[in-house]
Amino acid sequence: MDRIKEEILQGHCILGIELGSTRIKAILIDSTNTPIAQGGYDWENSLIDGVWTYSLETVKIGIQTCFAAMKHDVMEKYHTEITSFKAMGISAMMHGYIALDKEDNLLTPFRTWRNTFTHEASNQLAQLFDYPVPERWTISHLYYSIMENLDHVKSISYVTTLAGYVHYILTGEKVIGIGDASGMFPIDDTIHDYNKKFIGIFDSLVKDKGYSWDIYHVLPQVKVAGENAGHLSSEGALILDPTGETKPGIPLCPPEGDAGTGMVATNSIAKNTGNVSAGTSVFAMVVLEKQLSHSYHNLIDLVTTPDGHPVAMVHASNCTGEYDKWIGLFDEVLSATGNTISKGGLYDKLLTKALEGDKDCGGLIPYNYLSGETIVGIKSGRPLFTRTHNCHFTLANFMRAQLFTSVAALRVGMDILFEKEGVTISAINGHGGFFKTKEVGQRIMASALHTPVSILETAGEGGAWGIALLASFLVNNENKDLQSFLQTKVFGKSKAYTITPTNEDIEGFNAFLVNFKKGLPIETTAENSLS
Repeated sequence: MDRIKEEILQGHCILGIELGSTRIKAILIDSTNTPIAQGGYDWENSLIDGVWTYSLETVKIGIQTCFAAMKHDVMEKYHTEITSFKAMGISAMMHGYIALDKEDNLLTPFRTWRNTFTHEASNQLAQLFDYPVPERWTISHLYYSIMENLDHVKSISYVTTLAGYVHYILTGEKVIGIGDASGMFPIDDTIHDYNKKFIGIFDSLVKDKGYSWDIYHVLPQVKVAGENAGHLSSEGALILDPTGETKPGIPLCPPEGDAGTGMVATNSIAKNTGNVSAGTSVFAMVVLEKQLSHSYHNLIDLVTTPDGHPVAMVHASNCTGEYDKWIGLFDEVLSATGNTISKGGLYDKLLTKALEGDKDCGGLIPYNYLSGETIVGIKSGRPLFTRTHNCHFTLANFMRAQLFTSVAALRVGMDILFEKEGVTISAINGHGGFFKTKEVGQRIMASALHTPVSILETAGEGGAWGIALLASFLVNNENKDLQSFLQTKVFGKSKAYTITPTNEDIEGFNAFLVNFKKGLPIETTAENSLS
């Protein structure tokens, strides 16, 4: 306790803030890279005029609230105030579109990764580049705006992601970590910058529009892990902490996306390692030993680790959101009958019930598509529950099916890596809310991916811890590369709990997947028929 208090007073602790899809979280770590305090702020995206968005004013309120909560946690635990840090970093959900003019005015509502109306734009770019360009990427949103002749495009001065935006208002620096950048525009990992060939193709594509800008100069400058990305400005310090107690001048690491911080937080940046992050969305990352044989547009994304190594990413937009709704309904049923249980207790009870279900879910087939799901050809999505007439309709099967459908689209993409590209990994490290109930999510994921799934004892710390580690790497790396730093300074003595799927588990998921695929036309009909 005395050591930690002294580190706080001397400004030797490190801060990480991550803006996730449902929670903004701040984590403070000490000189051993161990979390010692935290704060949070819950928020939700809104569907406004057909666009999934958050207001940028709420962004500021959120980071201020979670920062204040972290300061309060420090006072409660260590009986001292914190006014400075050795370093800090900002992370957020990847992709999306924030466009600013030269006065830093927001030109159009912030579009999150969840928006899929950029389908035609992403397809055209993918064909031109012969490279996967997902719908949620920043360049897809920009080109969509160009195709639609949206008035704001001519006034663009800067286009960035949510992490890049928060970093900018705190430091004044228009930079981005290479992992987050790789979800904006294709990266050439040999030069750690945007792909020059594709930059030229894009500029030629829009040349006749007569814009005053070119694509390279409206995108943020790319930085790799370990590079200085600026310092907390006087204005930024007041945005972060309106009390004025936090001192400016703190160095910041490059802002990163949640995929990159997930890789760091699970020690999954070495070649042939993988991790899966499962919460509101679900995505798996596999660090490649060599590039894929060809492009798999709308199925496999190509991104990078925070230190610039190529990564294959399978991303599904929907995961836990639909079964969250069902558990909320079950909570209402309990309340209506005069019964109460804590939210966490209800989740644990119902999700654990899934392990008692039939291996193939007994003929129950839900679709959890609150939004579109490109991997399986769903454009806008409609949550749907179906079952065969002779199904085994039990609570255990219902919950198992909800969990299975949460990772079914992910499995479709991963099959390409496993079967067509021959990618092998010994185990996948899992993290995120899907794994919060002990054993359940881990066993379901292992069954779906027919691969052992490991959970590190630190996995619950999440992306805020991951970006704090990247900030620590900035100032404490001792000339080590990122992989060596993580192994020796962070994970050297950490423990992991691994679940290996049984043959029955794997066969059960495979049987479910057959029915799941057969039923997809029902989902397509629903999204075309129900508004």
